[in-house]
Amino acid sequence: MPTPQPATAENAWINTIDGDRPEIIALARQLISEQIYGTLATSSPDGMPWGTPLFFVYDEALNFYWSSAIAAQHSQNLYTNQGQAMITIYDAGKIKAVYFAGVATELTEPTKLAQILKLFDLRAKRPNPRLAADYLDQSPRRMYQFAINAGWLTGDRLQLGEQLIDTKIQLNLAAL
Repeated sequence: MPTPQPATAENAWINTIDGDRPEIIALARQLISEQIYGTLATSSPDGMPWGTPLFFVYDEALNFYWSSAIAAQHSQNLYTNQGQAMITIYDAGKIKAVYFAGVATELTEPTKLAQILKLFDLRAKRPNPRLAADYLDQSPRRMYQFAINAGWLTGDRLQLGEQLIDTKIQLNLAAL
């Protein structure tokens, strides 16, 4: 494992020292719990980027879930790129964001779908009339699960001469 480093140009302005500090982990958790929308970033097979705002829920293991049409561009991008994606959750008022890289997969198990639909009810603060069957077989929609491989939080802005440089803090996922 590499030695933790402060954010510098040599490491793409990523701080690897502070990713398990309690206040950093608390802020990341706060963003996830308070913000109900995130942006899913995918790319087409030819490299065209695609950003999609979406309502999401999450479980205790910090997997993220959303539903989308199979034919949607971001869904098609997931199918053609082995599920590779990023999710950004941010609070524009605080100018803070948490970024996650990971893999999205389609949920196909009815019992798991029913459990996730209950999370949607709680997060939306209203009952959802959907059933697990609404995301299976001939349905045009699917439920997706995003498993995190890496995460970052907006870091401090560093002054370099006359410029301000944005940094990120690499999160210790085990602490999250």
